[in-house]
Amino acid sequence: MIAVDSNLLVYAHREDSPWHDTAYARIVELAEGKSQWAIPWPCIHEFLAIVTHPRIYTPPTPLEKALDQVEAWYESPNLVLLSESEDYWQQLRSMLQSGRVSGPQVHDARIAALCQQHGVSELWTIDRDFGRFPGLTARNPLIG
Repeated sequence: MIAVDSNLLVYAHREDSPWHDTAYARIVELAEGKSQWAIPWPCIHEFLAIVTHPRIYTPPTPLEKALDQVEAWYESPNLVLLSESEDYWQQLRSMLQSGRVSGPQVHDARIAALCQQHGVSELWTIDRDFGRFPGLTARNPLIG
């Protein structure tokens, strides 16, 4: 199963992104495909925080439009939303230690732990920091 990081969701949504067309096509490929794909809940939260932030985008995405975007992804019959379960703490702890994580990288460790907990084979992201987590394959789907 492929999971999608928030940066790819933002690029797919924001038409003013220079990577919009490619990111949008990749998300459509997943959403309309036959295989399961995933979005970690923290990535949904981050997507909403970024696209509606007036200091990041001028103009920001109106909240209703951002919520409608999440609803559109949610309608994909093969989408799995990744959330914490009872054994999540041990997975997160392992990610924090193996990745030697501190500060804002804890957010990335959380996503990596959710992906591993749910058997994600690949995380699509633009963020190179995910390479620090053993057992998680991170790939930028916007480059060849």
